[in-house]
Amino acid sequence: MRNLKKWMLAAILICGTAAMFISCAANEDIPSEKTIADLVVYGKVFTSESNQIVEAFAVKDGKYVYVGDKEGAKAFIETGKTEVVDYSGKGLVMPGCGNGHAHYSMAHTLRTAGMMMDSSADPNKFLTEIVPAMVKKARDAGAKSIFGFGWNVHVFEGNMPTRQQLDAICSDIPMYFSDNEGHKGLANTALLVKAGIMKADGTVLKKDGDILGGEIVMGTDGTPTGYLKEQAGTYARSFLDNESLFSLDIASDILPKIEQQLLSEGYTMYLDGWGSYFFNTNFYQAAQQLDNAGGMHFVLGLSYEIESWMNIDEALAKAADAKKFASTRVKPNWIKLFMDGTVETGTGFVNPLYPDGHQGLPNWSEEQLTDMTRVANENGVTMHVHVMGNKGVTRIVNAFINGGKDEMRNTLVHVRNIDEADYKRMADHNIYVTSGVLWHYGPDGLAEYMREHGIVPAGQEDKSYPMKSYFDNGIIVTTHSDYPALSGSPDDPFGIMEIAVTGMLTGVNGKPYWTEELVTREQAIAAMTINIAKQMFIENERGSIKTGKYADFLLVTKDVLSCPENEIHEAKPAATYFEGKKVFSM
Repeated sequence: MRNLKKWMLAAILICGTAAMFISCAANEDIPSEKTIADLVVYGKVFTSESNQIVEAFAVKDGKYVYVGDKEGAKAFIETGKTEVVDYSGKGLVMPGCGNGHAHYSMAHTLRTAGMMMDSSADPNKFLTEIVPAMVKKARDAGAKSIFGFGWNVHVFEGNMPTRQQLDAICSDIPMYFSDNEGHKGLANTALLVKAGIMKADGTVLKKDGDILGGEIVMGTDGTPTGYLKEQAGTYARSFLDNESLFSLDIASDILPKIEQQLLSEGYTMYLDGWGSYFFNTNFYQAAQQLDNAGGMHFVLGLSYEIESWMNIDEALAKAADAKKFASTRVKPNWIKLFMDGTVETGTGFVNPLYPDGHQGLPNWSEEQLTDMTRVANENGVTMHVHVMGNKGVTRIVNAFINGGKDEMRNTLVHVRNIDEADYKRMADHNIYVTSGVLWHYGPDGLAEYMREHGIVPAGQEDKSYPMKSYFDNGIIVTTHSDYPALSGSPDDPFGIMEIAVTGMLTGVNGKPYWTEELVTREQAIAAMTINIAKQMFIENERGSIKTGKYADFLLVTKDVLSCPENEIHEAKPAATYFEGKKVFSM
């Protein structure tokens, strides 16, 4: 009893009273010697630390030195040395967001060296206006290849342009036009010849089935039409003059433009889902150079794409070698694969089969995936695999379990459908998901239309892109935009957040979609902040507002925790801070 009394007396002497003890614990960041902060921020601050909300924080040398109440923060202020930002009542203060999978490098390159097309354009406009304009641009620049992106397969279906029609516009420069999802392409004869798919006289050298995971669509004359699906498209595209399309100079030129777009939308972390899109490492090198020069104001993750038609051993070695481009804010630690295509266009790896009895296009066997995962993880590289169909998910999960290391956080990308049994297996083996929740909506009547036309497997018409089940099963899930392959969805984090919370995209659907899989606002913010930091292995230094971490945060124009749900998408960053410095403001 005497010892207990002594302990109680010590506690009272330290904190004054029991109530003061709570106060001391809440403000434990106050140092014994005064630290003068560079910046102090007041407001409603969501920390992404167990849904904690505080009143203030202080920043010194780019890192948080105090997180707590307003009174505690005042101890870090010295007039003339500390900038004070009072954001009280103006919106929400929160950590900088992350984008767990997108393609800004490819998109910005197309604006420089190619063309981004209007996805609403029909085949006639494509052939009479868009392609001729691109050919003129290429000839004026002396280009050796032509590359475009953005046509819509659902608009082109039934009247798909052919290589012969493209040849009539340009027959001497290899041309490739990717659809707006990046899974299909149109090529002229010059490219098909250069790729060894056919000879100029029409002799067929590669036919459908010769490229694993790809389809070479053949015409009634028995020759390729120029329409290529999945891996057949990436194979043909590799024969473009990619070094000219994406030189080191172009990579260096677009990086500041990418940064400006990211920061203006509230992103301070970004994992590029195809860092070697143009079959070189120029983006890696340019990013490292920019960071080493002190010009990088976001954290960049890079994934090295490996295609099923490549020499796998050589590709794995190149992916591991790309780690040499690492720097403080550049993390080249991922391998990207395509497991399948997209479910709605008939190329997802699914169970049951499509209503017409066909299966989609799986790119890899389970044995291949297992071996690749083993080699990648042993070399400190994490797997980052596009998968849409539920059968593809099961195959990848098997491979991650049997070949991978749980600590490597191997990741599934998009995931339209998943079998219930796979949730627990993923949780047990620390398998991450960057979810395609930005597509978790649909026009009223869409499910009935897909059911009537047999577009997706039975039972999957009104259920796609789960979200809540990941949280329920203890799986780390993040959000992403897949930019520019948005398919009509928003690129910014708050537009995506509204869809995750409501199952609706303003102006598209009148009633919520698959409500059982909607998440809370706090869960949505976690998925786009601290969880993305975990996905990128930087949660000890970024992703939440916590003492000792870098001060990457947003001043948001709305309180997205309390505003009407249908107004969340209106929120924007009034300012974006990176390592304690304002790097964007409206």
